[in-house]
Amino acid sequence: MSDDIPLIEAPKSRLPLLVGVGVVVIALIGAVIFFATRGDDAPRATGKDATTELDKDNPVKVVLGTVGASDAYWKTLTDAAKEAGIDLEVKDFASYPLPNPALSEGELDANQFQHIVYLAEHNVANNDDLVPIGSTAIYPLGLYSKKYDDVADIKDGDTVVVPDDDSNQARGLLVLQSAGLVTLKNGGTIFSTVADVDESASRVKVKAVQADLTVTSLPDVAAAIINNDFVTDAGLKFDDAIAQDDPSSDKALPYVNIFAVRAEDKDNPVLLKLVEIYQQTQAVLDGADEASGNTAEFLTISQADLEKSLHQVEDQIREKK
Repeated sequence: MSDDIPLIEAPKSRLPLLVGVGVVVIALIGAVIFFATRGDDAPRATGKDATTELDKDNPVKVVLGTVGASDAYWKTLTDAAKEAGIDLEVKDFASYPLPNPALSEGELDANQFQHIVYLAEHNVANNDDLVPIGSTAIYPLGLYSKKYDDVADIKDGDTVVVPDDDSNQARGLLVLQSAGLVTLKNGGTIFSTVADVDESASRVKVKAVQADLTVTSLPDVAAAIINNDFVTDAGLKFDDAIAQDDPSSDKALPYVNIFAVRAEDKDNPVLLKLVEIYQQTQAVLDGADEASGNTAEFLTISQADLEKSLHQVEDQIREKK
């Protein structure tokens, strides 16, 4: 063989390179897992391993449920809570029947979406003992229409819809009565239902539908009582309401919105601090007011008075049954 024939160099081992790449990949995966899960490692405010010491550098986790978590003020509250050492996670629910069972089952530490009457109905129906620990605001409940600009223009015999949950159904019917559209037997109470409408003395027919469906029903009826959480979904503004109730009346307390927790957590200092942050952070209040179309009537009611009102309504519900 000629000495002039070039030798082909044997391939160098790629093992060191592969090992190096592998180390980098593993390190990157580890970093991703660490940063993705480090928030989940924060101690919870409730449960058997609850931690109630607040420290900005070692936050305590609070999972709160609501309906309408996309409203910007929840981010404002989350940021304000973080400064106090609370790692707040706001979990969104599509409809009202869901957050209370989630709270009872321990999926949530607290929720904030309902008024006292709604909570009382839930407790009695489910033999539950959820309790209020702080108030937020009363929001007027409005009657909306895409066909009429004035209640007086609604024709006799037209159909009006109200939410079908017990508390908001009664409240909606009282709005219709105050607007002169229906007459309720015995003058109406916080327990009135569609069955209590005196049809012979009423101008309109009333149909109860699921709260989130009052919006989609609107094009097909004369008017609808729409809960505030769903007003903008209908392409409406809050000042489009052609009738509403009076949040400043003496009978309004049962309709104040609240933070609710399990009974064993009613004295939890972390949850009480979260309520305080909500009530005392002006940016949060401004955001909540804006989200309600500037209709919110903020109230700071003592925990004792809230619980007293809850138990009174619960007793009335049991007596009625």
